[in-house]
Amino acid sequence: MFAMVQAFPQKKRPRVSPDEFKAEMEQFIAKEACLTPKESAKFFPVYEEMGKKQRVVFNRMRRLGRVKPTNEKGCREAIQKRDQLELELKQIQQTYHNKFMSIIPASKLFDVIMAEDKFHRRMLKKYSRQPKPAKK
Repeated sequence: MFAMVQAFPQKKRPRVSPDEFKAEMEQFIAKEACLTPKESAKFFPVYEEMGKKQRVVFNRMRRLGRVKPTNEKGCREAIQKRDQLELELKQIQQTYHNKFMSIIPASKLFDVIMAEDKFHRRMLKKYSRQPKPAKK
């Protein structure tokens, strides 16, 4: 069986650099939300600032979920900490949504939010359809 797997090597998933992903996402969002070049130039630096702050919280959440606590007290504390981090994420989001509305109209911000969700769903779908690389 193992020989068959090696005899028919699977295609490797193409690697997308973070810069390529970011550029593709910004282009998609700008097009979907009909952002002008001037609006894009003001909006995306602040959007990236928000993303950096969110990634810090996401990383803390990921570290928190790596190991299941061994007792009820530890599990309770982990759940409460996760809830706290999720609230922190929402607070960051709310703060930046208010900043964004001083840069672009609320109607375009609404379109940006919908476009971001749409982009991420498309990317997940795209990468879930590709064959997984064979483990060595």
